[in-house]
Amino acid sequence: MAADPGYDRVAGRSHASRSEVIAPHGMAATSQPLATQVALDILKAGGSAVDAAIAANAALGLMEPTGNGIGGDLFAIVWDAEKKELTGLNASGRAPARMTLEYFRERGIEKIPSFGPLPVSVPGAVDGWFELHGRYGRLPMTDILAPAIRYAREGFPVSEVIAHYFKSNRDRIGHYPGFAETYMPDGDVPKKGEMFRNPRLADTYEDIARKGRDEFYKGDIARRIDAYMAEQGGLLSYDDLAEHTSAWVTPVSTNYRGWDVYELPPNGQGIAALQILNILEGFDIAAMGFGSAEYLHTLVEAKKLAFEDRAKYYVDMDFADVPVDWLVSKDYAAERRELIAPDKASMLLPAGEQKLDEGDTIYLTVADADGNMVSLIQSNYRGMGSGMTPGDLGFVLQNRAELFALDENHANVVEGGKRPFHTIIPAFVMKDGEPLMSFGLMGGAMQPQGHAQIVINMVDFGMNLQEAGDAARVNHTGSSQPTGSMMTTGGVVHLENGFSAEAREGLRQKGHTLGPSNGSFGGYQAIMFDKEQGVYYGASEVRKDGQAAGY
Repeated sequence: MAADPGYDRVAGRSHASRSEVIAPHGMAATSQPLATQVALDILKAGGSAVDAAIAANAALGLMEPTGNGIGGDLFAIVWDAEKKELTGLNASGRAPARMTLEYFRERGIEKIPSFGPLPVSVPGAVDGWFELHGRYGRLPMTDILAPAIRYAREGFPVSEVIAHYFKSNRDRIGHYPGFAETYMPDGDVPKKGEMFRNPRLADTYEDIARKGRDEFYKGDIARRIDAYMAEQGGLLSYDDLAEHTSAWVTPVSTNYRGWDVYELPPNGQGIAALQILNILEGFDIAAMGFGSAEYLHTLVEAKKLAFEDRAKYYVDMDFADVPVDWLVSKDYAAERRELIAPDKASMLLPAGEQKLDEGDTIYLTVADADGNMVSLIQSNYRGMGSGMTPGDLGFVLQNRAELFALDENHANVVEGGKRPFHTIIPAFVMKDGEPLMSFGLMGGAMQPQGHAQIVINMVDFGMNLQEAGDAARVNHTGSSQPTGSMMTTGGVVHLENGFSAEAREGLRQKGHTLGPSNGSFGGYQAIMFDKEQGVYYGASEVRKDGQAAGY
């Protein structure tokens, strides 16, 4: 069992950091309390769940640029209460037209760099906002972006975890043109509690609010991005921005012991969570007990199997025939399950050198009084992204194209106009045809592992919404990556401090290599709907600066 961290609670499990938030009219959960309050203000003003989610995302682009911003991509799952319909949006950008395998070969580049001008792909977030708003919005975009604009001009106090990540981003991308002018106006990045302003981003948000999405993709903002990237030797151009479109997609699901868990299809990694759950459904997880070596071993081995498929099959479905139905089928899970040895860690697994667990992200979820719910995730990848900070626009462009392979035989090989493999994934749960839970867990390759652990904590171990997120997590690193790079290893198991010495020794005896407990364990937010009482439950991540709040 997990060790008791010392909380003295009169109700619920001792490992929980706080109680669930319960409210009748609406709920928001984000990784920054001020962004949560922005979402609630929009709901109270008559906005929809989507309006509030866009407002919160804009606020986070200002307040938590270490994990997201309009230079990045967006994915969402939306429950439409009136139509009783669950819909997905893939608002990820594509590779620039000039980003080809030949380009890198001619220059002797064997791996797409992590930072600088070359890994920049088209930012899809702004188009995602307007696609969502066009379908589900109620308030004008000027009202929705107004809170973020006001905070950008007047300032806000930087919170603790975000201040920590500001420093690490400064050290690796602070030297790129435009970064210091935007994020270090006083000579350094802001520290915990310091007021920070970004008037450049305020101007950009105002232009987007007044002129619409085309201002970003075809107007003056696009021209300024084009000029900056040309100056830096990048591949992203005005034409790449002008041709961008998002895609409405049908979420993919599997049933785990009565819960219908939904993820988006590739180019993201969401279905890995479904594959993990399908494999684990054949085991008596509840009998193993939370925190036992038996459970942790079985979970890690299921993850390894799912990530092998992730490396081979998960790519832009416009460029490859991805066998999604087969991958998430129960029959296929039964075949894969047979490969798990109860007392021995698998070792001869291909694994990549690339560190997908470094991708900082934000996740938020909002529900409104009419029963609409949105699960939204947004990221620049690797924290603040590429370091490319165009002109005086106030944001950094993403580096998601780093995840392309430079192997012509790999499904995820780089190609102009192709979407790169994506780590960011929103999730949703339905039960008996009704919406139950909108949730997500940010953090690179931790995300599908975290999604599975949240569901298992609730379904198998009987935890509530907050307890499921506060419980100690495991993160296995070293599985195959979507770039084609491989090595033979059993990987490394990272356990949070809440797991016992007995469980750790049990894993070692089964052949697992244990790593430090200070790894990336993700950031969780969730909303659950209680149909019988007509109320929402909210939960927020203890490991971040966030807040769940309702009204």
